[in-house]
Amino acid sequence: MTVLPKPTSNLRRWSTSAISRICTAKQPAPAEARTMPRILVVESNPKVESDRLEALSGQALGPLYAATLEGLRDDVETVVISPYDGDETPDLSGFDGIAFTGSSVEWNTDDERAAPLAAVMRAGFAAGLPTIGSCNGMQLAASVLGGSSSASPNGREDGLAGDIRLTDAGRAHPMMAGREDGYAVPCTHRDEVVRLPEGAVRLAGNGHSNVQAFAIDRDGVDFWGMQYHPEFSPSYVGRYLRLSGRIAPDVADDLEAAETDESAAARLSTTLRDQAAPRRTVELANWLARL
Repeated sequence: MTVLPKPTSNLRRWSTSAISRICTAKQPAPAEARTMPRILVVESNPKVESDRLEALSGQALGPLYAATLEGLRDDVETVVISPYDGDETPDLSGFDGIAFTGSSVEWNTDDERAAPLAAVMRAGFAAGLPTIGSCNGMQLAASVLGGSSSASPNGREDGLAGDIRLTDAGRAHPMMAGREDGYAVPCTHRDEVVRLPEGAVRLAGNGHSNVQAFAIDRDGVDFWGMQYHPEFSPSYVGRYLRLSGRIAPDVADDLEAAETDESAAARLSTTLRDQAAPRRTVELANWLARL
């Protein structure tokens, strides 16, 4: 994993506990010369939020997303940038895909303050790169492509997004291969997509948010998005929500045990199988398989 700094930035932006390796950016090999997929991971929090999240749960979103992708496929190389901290979009000819993390900023993706993220996403779409986004990353795509996001009238959805149901289109879409009706995935969100862009296909939803997943493939745009966080383990989101005071301690206990304790998983209306990484991360694995 590479964290791509600004020319004058301090590489200690991420602590050594958050990333397995920090190095200065190398010139990318031409696409035809590369032997492994190279993915740009866009950290969608500014440093102040990344530092807070790392203190609460042990890892910031960009390094976590990168580590998850690298864990799913041995030959993946990732580079993390932080547009809110002034990182410029690198030469995208050196990448095979882009992944956008979630975010905990106070504004939604329709807000002009999201412009630094939107600029990177537009550049990726213009370059024709396959793009995936979780939570804020999905909402950002909706906003960039002419849809809209706003605060959910149902309030926050924290812990697990449960009883997610596939649409007919979702059952046939490659992103959702391996998913079955009623699945549950870690989540924490305030906002949701309220209007899909023209040409977007809704793939899944639940009682809280009608759009839990969508995809769009038109005019050179190739995007997959999830409202939930397949890159989060239940224990990660449980630690974060416990220390931020958003859920009851007993629910946090169950989240932190949901990968190993069948009773804890059952109390959350899920199973050990669904919360194990191979099952929980299927959207990411399906996306990587295309690169």
